Amino acid sequence: MISFIVNAALSTRDRYALALEHRDFRNMWLANFSAQAAAWGLIVARAWFVYDDMQSSSGVGLTTFAAMAPAFIVPAIAGVLADRFDRRKLLGYTYLMNLGVNLVLAAMAFMGGLELWHVVALSLLNGTARYAQMPISQALSANLVPRDVLLNALSLTSATTHIAKLVGPAIVTPVLVLLGPAPAFLLCTLGYALGWFQVQKIASQIPKGAAVAKGANPVADFVAGIRYMGSQPLIAMVTIIVCFHCSMTMAYESALPGFSQQNLGDHSLFGVLMTAVGIGSAIGSIYIGGIRSALVRGRLLLVMGILSGAGQMLLAFSPNLPVAWVAAFIMGWNQAAFMTLGQAITQSLADDEYRGRIASINTMSFQGLMALMNLSNGMFADQFGAAFVLLMNGVLFVLVMLLSFLVTVPRRVSKFWATGPGS
Repeated sequence: MISFIVNAALSTRDRYALALEHRDFRNMWLANFSAQAAAWGLIVARAWFVYDDMQSSSGVGLTTFAAMAPAFIVPAIAGVLADRFDRRKLLGYTYLMNLGVNLVLAAMAFMGGLELWHVVALSLLNGTARYAQMPISQALSANLVPRDVLLNALSLTSATTHIAKLVGPAIVTPVLVLLGPAPAFLLCTLGYALGWFQVQKIASQIPKGAAVAKGANPVADFVAGIRYMGSQPLIAMVTIIVCFHCSMTMAYESALPGFSQQNLGDHSLFGVLMTAVGIGSAIGSIYIGGIRSALVRGRLLLVMGILSGAGQMLLAFSPNLPVAWVAAFIMGWNQAAFMTLGQAITQSLADDEYRGRIASINTMSFQGLMALMNLSNGMFADQFGAAFVLLMNGVLFVLVMLLSFLVTVPRRVSKFWATGPGS
């Protein structure tokens, strides 16, 4: 019996946590978990402080926008830097920057001199470091594990992000209630400090071909990354499909409060649905990392894309909370798995000297599209109803995935996993 349990545990580890056998990736994974928990805890603590100080949602909205605004510019700069310099050092700098920002935030809160404009300015710096971290860490992951383990590595990273959405706020909220925002900010600082400490354990990772890129103009360098993407048909096609996915199935936040009120009778149930998405995302990320068959991976790009849209369609027709919760769970599971698969494909296909720029283009496209579509979905939800907006976006993305099958994208993905980048 004991032997059976041990063998089952080892089999599970080999299937779902294979990337953790690589020491450098394991250190980066631990660093990412600490930083992500700190980031999501900070989002809660910052909103708590601003709302408590102003008794208005407008200040919270301004702070949130300041934290997200760097997504339109910073990833491009970070991607170029990641293809020129030591990726491990660059990642450490982003953690160190957020450590400093949170330390200033905590110190000012303890002294009682923290005002809204301080929080907005520090949120801008926090967002700058966070959106630089994304493409750098994605490019670094491809250096720390073999190509056939990259999907598992990215799935573990994605799962960690979604789990941190639950862990960070869960740790920070009791501190906010019992001690106030200043100790909560200090706790977030500790999370970034632990992350920075783990990053220092990673071996230096200077990208191949970096010496050639150092003399180039940064703008020309980034444009060269775009041209490179255009010269790689499978990278370009997968990126385009993922862009459709982000804009049609992942920009639902602005419509969910209205849907909760209009269809479920209580806008506060928005939080319950978001929790369902988060749980599904964490499980879906882990699941996709355990798929070893090349044929299954290629088919899953199609299946999970269709299920992302279908889950949103089911949510639009949900007559009650239990059905809506299941639909939101399906959305989260398939969205996270689809995105992880897309990242793994583009990073595995890209030459090492372009991985930072590929990751930065992805981050800018995905985050920018989600921001714009959330804005438009909120406006359309006011005019036509939230359920209608969710339904139409779901239907349209299912059609996109079916069209992608006609141009053989999923089959080409299967071939890629089976034979490698040169196929």
